[in-house]
Formats: sequence, C-alpha cells, structure tokens
Amino acid sequence: MPHAATARDLFFTQAGLDPDGVRRIVAEALKGADDGELFLEYRQSESLVLDDGQIKSASFDTAQGFGLRAVAGEAHGYAHGSELSVAAIRRAAETVRAVRSGHSGTVAGGPAKASRSLYTEVNPLALVPFETKVKLLEEIDSYTRSKDNRVRQVTASLAGSWQAVCILRADGSLASDIRPMVRLGVNVVLGDGEHMETGGHGMGGRIGYGGIMGLADWQHCADEALRQASVNLGSIPAPAGEMPVVLGPGWPGVMLHEAVGHGLEGDFNRKATSAFSGKIGSRVASAGVTVVDDGTIPDRRGSISIDDEGTPSSRNVLIEDGILVGYLQDRMNARLMGVAATGNGRRQSYAHAPIPRMTNTFMLAGDKDPAEIIASVPRGLYAVNFGGGQVDITNGKFVFSASEAYLIENGKVGPAVKGATLIGNGPDAMTRVTMIGNDLALDPGIGTCGKDGQGVPVGVGQPTLRMDGLTVGGTAV
Repeated sequence: MPHAATARDLFFTQAGLDPDGVRRIVAEALKGADDGELFLEYRQSESLVLDDGQIKSASFDTAQGFGLRAVAGEAHGYAHGSELSVAAIRRAAETVRAVRSGHSGTVAGGPAKASRSLYTEVNPLALVPFETKVKLLEEIDSYTRSKDNRVRQVTASLAGSWQAVCILRADGSLASDIRPMVRLGVNVVLGDGEHMETGGHGMGGRIGYGGIMGLADWQHCADEALRQASVNLGSIPAPAGEMPVVLGPGWPGVMLHEAVGHGLEGDFNRKATSAFSGKIGSRVASAGVTVVDDGTIPDRRGSISIDDEGTPSSRNVLIEDGILVGYLQDRMNARLMGVAATGNGRRQSYAHAPIPRMTNTFMLAGDKDPAEIIASVPRGLYAVNFGGGQVDITNGKFVFSASEAYLIENGKVGPAVKGATLIGNGPDAMTRVTMIGNDLALDPGIGTCGKDGQGVPVGVGQPTLRMDGLTVGGTAV
C-alpha cells in the first residue's frame, strides 16, 4: 500500500472494502446493543539490533486486520480477523450479535470529531534506506568503544512503526488516524577486572527517524549509557531502612505511572478493585500534588490524536492539589459510571478489545529548587533512574528497583549505590510528598505499558520530589 495514502484510502479504496456495504454490516451487528465499533488497522514495523559490531537481528513486518465489537451492558462480544473483506466482517458480525441476545439497547452516538493532528503522517520507515540505519548503528558502536577502554559490550537498536487506523460506528461516522513511532536505544557493559556493570539510554516518539539519528541525538544516547555504566561500576551496596527519598525528574515518573496511574483507570474503579475506588473528592495526596494524563502533547510517544474508539484525546486532571478529581475512561466504563469518556480507550492491535489506558501521565511542577530539596535531606536516597517494578492494583503496594541511585549525606549527593529498591503503596506514598521541584521533565520517549496482556506506548514524567519515610530495600550489611 502506498505510504502517502490516507487511512480511509488504505481501507476503502486500496483494500477494496465497500464503504456502504461495511456500514450496513456494522449497523446491523450493533442494532440493539449499547455501543460498539469496527476497528480497522494497517501497520508496518521494523527493528534492527547491532550487538558487538554485528547485526544480530533485522526484521520488517506488515500486519492488517479488523476487530468488531458489540457492547451490551457490562458484556461485550469481540471478533477479529486478518482478512480485510466484506465477507470476513460479515462472519464476525454473526459472532458478536450473540452478546446482545435478549438485550434491548440504543447504540450510543459517536464521539465528537478531532480537528487536530499531533504528529506527522509521513511513514518514517520509507524515508531512510536500510544501509543508512545499519551504518548509524555501526557508528554508535565505534563511538562508544572509543570513549572508554573499559567497554566490554555495546548493543544499539533502532525500531520504527507506521500505523493507520479507522474506527467505524453504527451511525456511519468514521474516525481515522495515522501514527508514526521511532525509538533508538544504546546499552553498554563496562568491566573493571571481573566486575562488570551495565548502563543504557534511549529516546524516541511519534516522529521520523530524523529526530533521533542526528549526531547530537545518538551521541547523547551513547554518552548517557556510558555514564550510567561508569556510575554503577563505582557503586557501593545500598543501605536498607526507612528514610527520605528524593526522586529525580523525568523517567522516575514511571513509579507514579505504575503505583498511582493504573489505580485511576476506569475499569478498576467501576469494579471497586482499585485502592482509589469511591474516593472522588477526597484527599489522596499531599497538598501541591497535581497529576494529569495528557494525550495531546505533540510528537510524544504516548500521544494519540484519537483513541482506539475514535474519541479525541484530551488533557485529564486526575489529582488536583492532592484531591482526587477524575478517572481515565474508555466508552464502556464511562457509560456504566455515568461520566464522559476521556479519550483513553486503547488497544495493542486489531486483535484486542479497547480498555482504559494511560497516555502521557505526569505530576506537575512545584516551586522548589532541586538543589534545595537535596540540601534538606540529612541522610537518604536520591533515585535518578528506575528499572523494573511491580504493583498490586487492589491495594497499591509496589516494589521498584533503582538502576541509578546515590546516598544523600548531610544535604549533599554522596556515593552511588546499587541494589536499592523502593517499597510502599501508591496511595500512602502520595501523602508522603513533602517537597516538589520546579523542574518538570518528561521521559525521553521509551515507555511501553502492559495491562491485560496488551502493550501500548506511553509517556511518564515528574519534577524532582522529596518523599519522607519510604522503605528502602538494600544489600548493605
């Protein structure tokens, strides 16, 4: 399919779908249901990985298909297929009709149309030759090794995708979007004798390859990966116990995403399985804490012009000055809770039904200088970067490992530590915020969020924060 085609052209002209015929099938399939839609998708994706100077893997994939959903009350029927044809959609319609058996509803109208585009529709995969991408990865490998003779291993990767979607509703309304995505990653292993440590950095967003392949861009990624590995190589075991913790700006917002953001998604709250259920209007965080989910930021990895139900994305305030004011909603959960959809109905692909998901979730800045925040801590931990983490939505309990952290001693940043984990629960942690920095930053464009077996691109962010009385797990004895 030509890269310059619009989303509607891809499906209703070049794929040969008869628009009138498809509209009739969808209207009949959803008759008597409360809601539903036909989701059409075409995607191209590629990935290149260079490991120790050699291309370890290179892949290119195209996928296309549809998903047809009928919603009746709290139930939904979903059928999907990779064949884009009227016959295949008709077969799917016969399946989803079963969910509305005995149900008499009026199909909800479509959402307001979005009048904006938050990113270029140009296909990034088609603009840069394969040889140029390979050469870039080789240059990254050579540059990184030349910067430090302790380098034992370098892994550099490029990934990109181009997704076209159309959402057709029972009333015949159609919403469409074309979404680019690219990402660059550099990981380094440094060795000092038998002691080895790793460091990594990445960047990307809904942009073309030109936004990450510039000399300053990829050299920054390599330099940052080297810096982190070098810091970790000189680290000491982390202490354990309850202490003040200062979180750095940007990527540490992943803890906010996991420990708080998921608990504010509509499905968990409708089912009363979230620690935040039934708390709208209540204080759930310290004064000054304002958390938003904003899918409208141009070019950001988590941004979407429309969600995967056709609802325009929006800027949703979730916690305002410590008070819980809203949840993230798809259409089904919003209808059942009697509120408006927020543009957060997302899916991994046509093979998945939409569910409430975050876009770019972050805490707004406060008024404290970051240096003032660190200076206020007599002894504690300064966590700059995070690796993996786990959270239990029902009670908010979390465990996160810090991939880069330092001791704070007498108000000054001390030695780097390794093996530090943060243990607590989201609702409680938000009440332990005592100082909020004026240095809000978003992550560099690397996040992917998993839920119910689906992964979608997201963004996170925050300013520097001081949180008192967090439990730190360490390895020092």
